[in-house]
Amino acid sequence: MHIRPKPWARPELESCGFFQAYPPDHRGQWQQLFKKKQPLHIELGCGKGTFISQLGSSHPDINFLAIDLIDAVLGLTKRNIETAYANAEQPLDNVQIMSWDIERIDSILAPADGVERIYINFCNPWPRRRYQKKRLTHNKQLLKYKNLLAKDGEIYFKTDNDALFADSLKYFEQTGFTIKTLIPDLHTLTYPGNIETEHEKMYVEQGLKIKFLIASW
Repeated sequence: MHIRPKPWARPELESCGFFQAYPPDHRGQWQQLFKKKQPLHIELGCGKGTFISQLGSSHPDINFLAIDLIDAVLGLTKRNIETAYANAEQPLDNVQIMSWDIERIDSILAPADGVERIYINFCNPWPRRRYQKKRLTHNKQLLKYKNLLAKDGEIYFKTDNDALFADSLKYFEQTGFTIKTLIPDLHTLTYPGNIETEHEKMYVEQGLKIKFLIASW
């Protein structure tokens, strides 16, 4: 996905109370940034924030971290979160956003943070074999998540890509996760609480099947 530069994004993020400019400073201490200590969920690759803005504003009883790499994207995330909370009339005190390379997630999160759920929505499928280790569901990443997740912690994964989904099922099995829910075509069922991302809406309009799973360990 090509994103045009947005010169306003970084200054706006720097002045935002829920943006963390250097996430490693909070490793093992993320709960201290929230008004209340409550379950911690994270979204990896939050994009423009369509998902996390709806999720966070409708679940004030959960704390959320949203991570993406590109400031131009996070600038839109920040604005979408603010809009969602204004419309929901909820205090914006349970979401933090940050720019970071997800491949190095273990440098910003620790087991002490007690992450209970990870969301991975429509990540880059990296179809070429030489790059598949970059997949957010690859074994090397899953082992990092497993170390961060609280016992019985969960990963929610959605994709439109058949090959990525099939390979991910193997990755989860190889790293000791249990598949609790497996839905090969999400939009033929009514799954409670599903929030469509901007990519999901686009893929559904194109007639693509959305694959969904919940894995735990």
